[in-house]
Amino acid sequence: MTSVNAQGLAPWQDAARTTGERVESLLAELTLEEKVAQLGSVWFQTGETGNVAPLQDRFAVADGPEERLRYGLGHLTRVYGTAPVSPAEGAARLRALQEQVRSANRHGIPAIAHEECLTGFATYGATAYPTPLAWAATFDPGLIERMAEAIGADLRAAGVHQGLSPVLDVVRDYRWGRVEETLGEDPYLAGQLGAAYVRGLESAGIIATLKHFAGYAASRLGRNQAPVSIGPRELADVILPPFETALREGGARSVMNAYIDLDGVPVGANPHLLRRLLREEWGFDGTVVADYWSIPFLASMHGVAEDLAAAGALAMLAGIDVELPETHGYGGHLVAHVRAGRVEEALVDDSVRRVLRQKIELGLLDTDRLVPPTADDLDLDSPRNRDLAATVAERSIVLLGNTGAVLPLDAATTSTIAVIGPCADDPRTLLGCYAFPNHVLDRYPGHGTGLPIPSVRERLAAEFPSAELPYALGADVAGDDASGIGPAAELAARADLALLFVGDRAGLFGGGTSGEGCDAADLRLPGLQPDLVEAVLATGTPTVLVVVSGRPYALGAYKDRVAAAVQAFFPGVEGGTALAGVLSGRVNPSGRLPVQIPASPAINPSTYLQPPLGRRTEGITVLDPTPAYAFGHGLSYSRIEYLALATGPARCPTDGEIEARVTVRNAGDRPAEEVVQLYASDPVAQVARPALQLIGFARVPLEPWQTRTVAFDVPADAFSYTGVELRRIVEPGTITLAAGPSADEPPLRAVIRLTGEIRELRGARRLTTTTRLLAD
Repeated sequence: MTSVNAQGLAPWQDAARTTGERVESLLAELTLEEKVAQLGSVWFQTGETGNVAPLQDRFAVADGPEERLRYGLGHLTRVYGTAPVSPAEGAARLRALQEQVRSANRHGIPAIAHEECLTGFATYGATAYPTPLAWAATFDPGLIERMAEAIGADLRAAGVHQGLSPVLDVVRDYRWGRVEETLGEDPYLAGQLGAAYVRGLESAGIIATLKHFAGYAASRLGRNQAPVSIGPRELADVILPPFETALREGGARSVMNAYIDLDGVPVGANPHLLRRLLREEWGFDGTVVADYWSIPFLASMHGVAEDLAAAGALAMLAGIDVELPETHGYGGHLVAHVRAGRVEEALVDDSVRRVLRQKIELGLLDTDRLVPPTADDLDLDSPRNRDLAATVAERSIVLLGNTGAVLPLDAATTSTIAVIGPCADDPRTLLGCYAFPNHVLDRYPGHGTGLPIPSVRERLAAEFPSAELPYALGADVAGDDASGIGPAAELAARADLALLFVGDRAGLFGGGTSGEGCDAADLRLPGLQPDLVEAVLATGTPTVLVVVSGRPYALGAYKDRVAAAVQAFFPGVEGGTALAGVLSGRVNPSGRLPVQIPASPAINPSTYLQPPLGRRTEGITVLDPTPAYAFGHGLSYSRIEYLALATGPARCPTDGEIEARVTVRNAGDRPAEEVVQLYASDPVAQVARPALQLIGFARVPLEPWQTRTVAFDVPADAFSYTGVELRRIVEPGTITLAAGPSADEPPLRAVIRLTGEIRELRGARRLTTTTRLLAD
């Protein structure tokens, strides 16, 4: 019989005890069925047609809530995010479901409620922030941490406990549909921005979930969920570092497995990744949650399990703690496996410990008010949110080129500005695929967008009240209707200037040109948009090409023919205002490319992280992968000069630290923010290394004609890599440091020498180059 204290509380109910004591006390009380129930989930869906998760319609559960909640529950899936509900309706539903969960199990243990939060709280009427690729374009971890803290505060105020974000997949092929969800193609940048997002979410009391562990973005041909054939060195040096950084320096408490098979082994059945690497080597003690349906997929898609029951056993043995979004492979199947001796109960106990610890940390066992009363009146699109969304959007927009010096626009000398293209007057083209209007509301056409989203055209009219702004669609984002191209070209021909807005409309599983399941065959602009661009350029009217997209499209054919070019990666609900501000000059652009902009749509896409033979090689091949615009590129309306790179000491031990000081000057009459980037190259190593790789960056505010110096404290660990014996090492030898505004031939260079013996890195390592702005 359970002992109770003077207040009548069992040890697991006593908040004065340690979390570990409470976990062990409660675990000892649970039957096997009750333990396994803590590893399952329920998704009470609406019955509407259309999927927001892959093959969702194939996994409908017929059982009623009584049977599904009989022994308890680990997670409630997307109570707010499945259908358009107001905060009050969502809160009432969550309260009712939590009460059902508590009353159905004899210990009254509530469930963890999780939601998507990739571009903000994915629910009706909540602020849709810029997509993660836009976060990466800011190169501003502090801003992203503040944004994530605001997202987390909204989630927590609604009674939500876990957010399924951030995505830390490193882009390997721009054709992949989910590029928009990533933090770009560089592992250091992705790790820094990802850790910042995690810190913000976790500071608000929300469990951050790193996904998709690991290798998802490296699928063959850029196809969603296709097999991944990378080697162990690419996995270790490119794919894994952002996850390690977000765990060690961000403090994420959950990880979600990737759908893919890695060299033939599905990640959901891979104990090497989920147990040995994640837990034993990295020391992760949080939960591993299954990506939606990935446990059933072990049987139905990967063919490594005979049926659902076998899939559940494989997943538990591999290291998945919680099955999402519904219980199919765990539940009764897992109970039977334990009783038959096929799965050790100790493994189940370890997973349950992790789940119970999180429930105690979240305070779920210490309150009857699981959903705060204030949830009924939440403003999920508050002025605070809008301000943050606007700031992220403004700092993410990239000025690619301005050869015609037409930007910023001068309405006084440009009386007629033709506004053309499918992304000019469609608010949804500003949003990513996980923004609620694109993610869910396409199934509910009567609900509109759920919140105000001014289009670019609307904001241009406000920005230039005295200018004539005639508009033409030209061509839709996708489709084969060319009837509008001729009239759009005629409109451009009569104007002083043409603003041409092209790009993507995000959706899911073929419902858009970017997003989950919306992979591209090549990197041409979708649909008839290339024909529209050519028709407008043929008029001879100076044209500003503005690409609003979820992936980089090949712009080599237009680079030298447009007067200016701008790239915006789904800039969110305030994206129209931000774009208008950049075009007018009210905002001095400071975004930088987190992915290259390719020159050719047909050459096999490759990122900037290439050894010499992965770059242009005259006399070896006629195929030139040189991009139209390099990683890190971005201009402003000021001219920034790179004056000096000073390093010290010149010789550094393999366990030491180098200081690199970069001095820049604003040689213009506008305030600006320059993203100073520090790269390293290892010209002689055990294996072929990238010609250069980002190891540090800093946003530097500069007043007109101001000179400033930023110091980078670079640990020798930043030069580590996976050697021929597949061990991470720092080896003695020459390292070249380069500083500049992009990865395209940084103008400042310095050589240092690492000294001493080859050093093998085991366990924790220094993952971040710290920066300091020095006094003027």
